[in-house]
Amino acid sequence: MKILFVGDIVGRPGRVLLRENLKQLESRFGPFDFRIANAENAAGGFGLTEKVMNELFSMGFHCLTSGNHIWDKKDFLEVLDSERRLLRPANYPPGVHGQGHGFFLSDKGTRVLVVNLQGRVFMPPIDCPFRKAEEIIRDSNAEVVVVDFHAEATSEKKAMGLFLDGKVSCVLGTHTHVQTADEQILPNGTAYITDVGMTGGHAGVIGMEKSGVMERFLKGTPSKFEVCKEGLILNAVVVEVDETTGKATNILRIYEVYEK
Repeated sequence: MKILFVGDIVGRPGRVLLRENLKQLESRFGPFDFRIANAENAAGGFGLTEKVMNELFSMGFHCLTSGNHIWDKKDFLEVLDSERRLLRPANYPPGVHGQGHGFFLSDKGTRVLVVNLQGRVFMPPIDCPFRKAEEIIRDSNAEVVVVDFHAEATSEKKAMGLFLDGKVSCVLGTHTHVQTADEQILPNGTAYITDVGMTGGHAGVIGMEKSGVMERFLKGTPSKFEVCKEGLILNAVVVEVDETTGKATNILRIYEVYEK
């Protein structure tokens, strides 16, 4: 089966870019049997709304993952509890809104487990993502297991990839909004990339207009961040998995420039 995973969607520019080009992407690299995207920055660059979430699901995504920004819009918390196709990191403490993993059916009828995790290096000190990953996949009977590891540090991400090598189909990093060139099949059959990257405007600073970001760095004072609308690039990976073994056979990194 063939899995499409789209890197962090940032604001309306990222959503429009996806909507206008997904079919073309599928004609070139697909057909895709299962489609996932990280959507924690999809609404105005920070968080998610129900309207934006439904817009993304209407594009054919089976599952949306997230990260630390999923909490930014407080009126969205109830949606986290009710929408099973939307995940937040699984290693938040018990009692937190939403769910951190879910079982889905691909277009081919393959049972897919998607696990969303968040790192702890240079991130909020939540529960251990390694132990949580092991706990979730221990009793799973899914043919294919996809892990979105939303983390800052390259070392933590690579450690997770090696920790889960052979236990899951792929470990795909998100959060930094910068695509890495280290896509690979690990020794025991797990597809890995440190960061899938970002879908949206790349002319600013990790999806935001440069003016507000530069003011923050130069003056150290609060400034309003606006979503960048220029330099539109779609970042994603396509992973091919043997459903009989659950092991990945290929990973292709996509860096599609639509506006320089």
